[in-house]
Amino acid sequence: MMGLFSQAGSHFRNVTGGSTKPRGSSEDDRAPSDTEPDDTSILDENEGSIISSLISQLRVGMDLSRVTFPTFVLEPRSMLERITDFMSHPDLIFGAEQCDDPEERFLRVLQYYLAGWHIKPKGVKKPYNPVLGEFFRCQYDYPNNTQGFYISEQVSHHPPVSAFFYISPDNRVMILGELRPKSKFLGNSVSTTMEGENRVMLLGKPEDGEYVITMPNMYARGILFGKMVLELGDTCIAKNEKNGINCDLEFKTKGFFSGTYNAISGRIRHDNNDVGEISGRWSHVMDYKNSKNGSKRIIFDAVKDGQHVSPKWVPPEDQQEPNESRRLWAHLTQAILDKDMEAATDAKSNVEDAQRESRKKLEESGKAHVPRFFVQKDGRWLPKIEVPKDPKEATVAVREWIFGSISRPSEKAP
Repeated sequence: MMGLFSQAGSHFRNVTGGSTKPRGSSEDDRAPSDTEPDDTSILDENEGSIISSLISQLRVGMDLSRVTFPTFVLEPRSMLERITDFMSHPDLIFGAEQCDDPEERFLRVLQYYLAGWHIKPKGVKKPYNPVLGEFFRCQYDYPNNTQGFYISEQVSHHPPVSAFFYISPDNRVMILGELRPKSKFLGNSVSTTMEGENRVMLLGKPEDGEYVITMPNMYARGILFGKMVLELGDTCIAKNEKNGINCDLEFKTKGFFSGTYNAISGRIRHDNNDVGEISGRWSHVMDYKNSKNGSKRIIFDAVKDGQHVSPKWVPPEDQQEPNESRRLWAHLTQAILDKDMEAATDAKSNVEDAQRESRKKLEESGKAHVPRFFVQKDGRWLPKIEVPKDPKEATVAVREWIFGSISRPSEKAP
């Protein structure tokens, strides 16, 4: 957004028939009636003046992929790290292959996916846009003395593509996929279409094949005036073709006069027959009602269980490579934590300028960027490793592939 909120100014005034109120103004700057405090943001006068100065640059329907965001709307971590939110509650999916009922296995995979949305920063924030070649890696150490491993990499700049891979060999779970976000300016909001998919495999049940889940879209409301609110909206699809099970999940945006924030609903079908219904709020409690016997159960309670996030170990910054997320963005992250907007802007510009220079040299050489951890095959980004079938051998091989010579200390890191 040092470019996000702009030719909208004159356009927006023409649409509304009047002038817009500066972002920092408090008059009538009320939050929507039923939002949670952590879901909304009000900018101060300094931040508001920056928004006002940028409004004139935006047009409705404009693609924002080349637009720079002001640092005060940034969450202090990369999108490559944010993806790990979906690996925060492994107990929901571990052991799913032991369920005899394919419908129950499908529901367990849905639980894993739905439990990742409640983790977010206070207010309306967006993670850093990863630069080409940037990567993030981490390891999980679970209470049952098993491990999980995660690696993600920015494999394309235009269009932006983030590829990711997670595996816990002893717990027989593997997840891979890619995200291709596309943002547009809509007037008083910004929409981000999250193209791409999650592909979950229960290694102990190979006959199930892949569980494929797409992503909902994201909306930042009230970016020109009023309080900013973050919403998930529209429909995503979860399916397991091998067993003929699917679910259309609707993330509901709040209506102008009715409805509620963060609502979700969905129907699970098996061979075109309704077998269950999901309802609730992804930020609070989500329920599952069995269509066959009418029984109802909680599939995830973000209020009660949301704090039980599985900790991850990330190599210390002094052991990270220059293009590793936390080291790459370290100065920006510190400036954001210090609330030093000027230093944050400089730090962000330094990374982006270096990235542009790197891409320029690559183009001049006539060479194409080659991702380190992923390769594209048949339209999918796959990890550059053949994972051994034996869990113990797989653990050793994956750890070596991701971390190389970096040794894991005995203590856990937050």
